[in-house]
Amino acid sequence: MHCCVQNSNGSVVMKSKVPMYIIVDDDEAGEPDPVLVKPKTSKNKFARRSSVSAERYDPEADDAAEDGQEVVHHKTPEQRSRLAQAVAGILLFKSLDDSQLGRVVDAMFERRVTPNEMVIRQGDDGDNFYVIDRGRFGVLVLQDGHDKRVHQFENVGSFGELALMYNMPRSASIVAETEGVLWAMDRASFRRIVQRAAFKKRKLYEDLLKEVPMLNSLDDYERMNIADALISKSYPSGHAIMQQGDEADGMYFIEEGSVSVKILKGSEEVEVVRLHKGKYFGEVALIEDKPRTAAVYAVEAVKLAFLERESFERLLGPCLEIMKRNSSKYKKNQKSK
Repeated sequence: MHCCVQNSNGSVVMKSKVPMYIIVDDDEAGEPDPVLVKPKTSKNKFARRSSVSAERYDPEADDAAEDGQEVVHHKTPEQRSRLAQAVAGILLFKSLDDSQLGRVVDAMFERRVTPNEMVIRQGDDGDNFYVIDRGRFGVLVLQDGHDKRVHQFENVGSFGELALMYNMPRSASIVAETEGVLWAMDRASFRRIVQRAAFKKRKLYEDLLKEVPMLNSLDDYERMNIADALISKSYPSGHAIMQQGDEADGMYFIEEGSVSVKILKGSEEVEVVRLHKGKYFGEVALIEDKPRTAAVYAVEAVKLAFLERESFERLLGPCLEIMKRNSSKYKKNQKSK
C-alpha cells in the first residue's frame, strides 16, 4: 500500500508501501503543516489540510500493551457534557464509536488559560493535543525573526495533533488571547485511542471496499483515500436511512446487515431490491445531481460507511462511467417492477 506526502506546490508524492495513518482535518482544526506556511496565507489555508501521512504506527503493539494503561481524569457531569459538545464536530473523532469517544472524554483533562499565556511554543516537543472549550487563541509562526499571526481560533477548534502524529517539534506557537478553557490529551492516550482507531478503521474499510466490484478499477492508493474519507453510521431495524425526494448528501456502502430499497407506486412504497454487505446505494442522485430517486430502510440493524458528496466527487472519478452504467440498469429495473 502506498502513502503520500503533499508538497508545497500541491503535488502528491508516493513514498512507500508501508501502511501509514492518514488524517484529514476539518475547517476548525489544526496545528499548521509547515509546508503550508506562507507569508500571505489566508485563514482557511491554515485551518484545512489535505491528507498527510504520519509516522509508522503499529496497532498490534498497542493491543499487547494497552491493558492497565488507560488514563482516566475525573470530571463532573457538567464537565463531561461540555467536553462531549466540544469534541462532537471534530473530524479527528468521527471514526470513533461511542465507546471510543467515552475513552476520549475520560482521557482528557481541563486546562484553564489566561490572556497572553503561551499554550504551545514553536520548536518545542509535542506533549498534548488540545480541544478548545472556550476562548480566543492565536496561531503564530516565526518568520524573519518575528512571530506572525496566521490564524485565530474562537470558542471552537483543536490543535497540536501534528507534533504527536509525526513525532516532530511544534510547527507553530499557540497563544491565548483571552481567558479560556482547553481540554488536553497526552500523547500516549492520543495514539492509543485516536490513531489506533483510525488505523483499524482504514483496514476495515479497505477490506470492505475490495468486495465492491465497481471499485476493482481503483489501485490500492485510490481505495485507501476512499477508506479514509468514509464515516461510520449505524441504524436500527426499520429506520429510514433516506427518503425519496431528499437532497443527495452522499452515498453509502453496506458494512453489516441489509437494506430495502423502495419507490413510490401511486400512494404506496414498493420494494424493488434488497441490498447486503458489499453493496452500495445513494449514488444515482449524486451522479445526476437530482433528489433521491428511492427510499432506503434498514431491514435489520445495519452498519454503513458513508461517503459525503464532496469526497464522492473528488475520489470516485475513475468509477463514474461504471456507476452511470449501473444506474441506467437500476432505472430499467425500476420501470419493469
